[in-house]
Amino acid sequence: MKENKLVDLSMELAVQAIKFCEKIKGHYSLVNQLERSATSIGANIREANYAHGKADFIAKLQIALKECFETEYWLELFIKADLTIQEEIKDIYKSCGTIRRLLIASINTAKENK
Repeated sequence: MKENKLVDLSMELAVQAIKFCEKIKGHYSLVNQLERSATSIGANIREANYAHGKADFIAKLQIALKECFETEYWLELFIKADLTIQEEIKDIYKSCGTIRRLLIASINTAKENK
C-alpha cells in the first residue's frame, strides 16, 4: 500500500536529514529549518493515516507535500551557499523527490475517489 511505503520512505528521509545536519557546523537556524521540514513530512503522513475523513486525509498529505517542497528548498540553499557539496545530499534530495511524487499521486487519487 502506498501509504505504508510513504511512511517508510519519510522515516528514512528524516534519518538521512538528521545525520546530514549533524555534520554541519554553525548555521544553526538553517540546520534547524531543514530538520524541522524533513521530519515534518513523515509526521504528517502518519497523521493522514488516522484522519477524520477524506478531506482531513487530503489536507494532511498536502501539508506533507508542502514540507517536502520546503525540504528541497533548504537542500538547494545549502548547496548554493557552499555549506555542502551536491554529492553529500544527493541521496536525501532523491528521497525527497520520490516522496514528493508519491504524495502528489496519493493526493490526486484521494481527490478522484472523494
